[in-house]
Amino acid sequence: MPNQSATINVMIQAARKAAKSLLKDFTEVENLQASTKSPGDFVSKADLRAERIIKYELEKARPYYGWVGEESEEIVGKDPTRRWIVDPLDGTSNFLHGIPHWAISIALEHKNEITSGVIYDPIKDECFYAEKGNGAWLNDKRLRVSGRTKMIEMLFSTGIPFANKPGLSTTLTEIEKIMPKCSGLRRDGSAALDLAYVASGRFDGYWERGLNSWDIAAGIVIVKESGGIICSLEKDMNPLLNGSILAASDKIYEEFSSLILT
Repeated sequence: MPNQSATINVMIQAARKAAKSLLKDFTEVENLQASTKSPGDFVSKADLRAERIIKYELEKARPYYGWVGEESEEIVGKDPTRRWIVDPLDGTSNFLHGIPHWAISIALEHKNEITSGVIYDPIKDECFYAEKGNGAWLNDKRLRVSGRTKMIEMLFSTGIPFANKPGLSTTLTEIEKIMPKCSGLRRDGSAALDLAYVASGRFDGYWERGLNSWDIAAGIVIVKESGGIICSLEKDMNPLLNGSILAASDKIYEEFSSLILT
């Protein structure tokens, strides 16, 4: 069993409380077509409710920390070296369409480094979490990145720009490079879970552009603590700052990154 710190316990408790609210809202998604609510408004309210719960729980336990959340204004805490980075609902489109693949992501940043992360998938009751120096875990099971060494046996994931977002041609070129060499590619709609799946060996690698810090913050420390490698798609940049990320097992990083980064 993992030796969980008080901080990780607080983060997991906040995620589980918010999950109860989201699960209730998720059961109502199927009724949206017959309702007068707009789908976007419905999801916004679900997001906001979940974020309020998380914010309350974290502030109660750590009142001096700062805050960055998808649905609210940034707060500079009395302790300027620490801040929470939170996405109350990663995988909004999946949620809205009744697809049971979405998650809550909570990270703690200390002196510009992500030191703790929790990604909770309420549908599957899978809680991925990690703290710097203490390994990565899925519930009570230790996580390790994939041990596969042959590219042709590997499964990758990415995000594909939609709705006229920039970068589509670049992503399609990268997909064209990698598809003949691997066993498959997934576009699952949740960056947080993509990173968690790299950490747990389900995916061998993942890359995406156009992300926000709250999409990937928790996943970064979880991948690193599971033995994986994280980098930006732009040389010598910080993924948290520029929103582009590549994550891979240590076994495939060189080969995988050479296809994507060139």
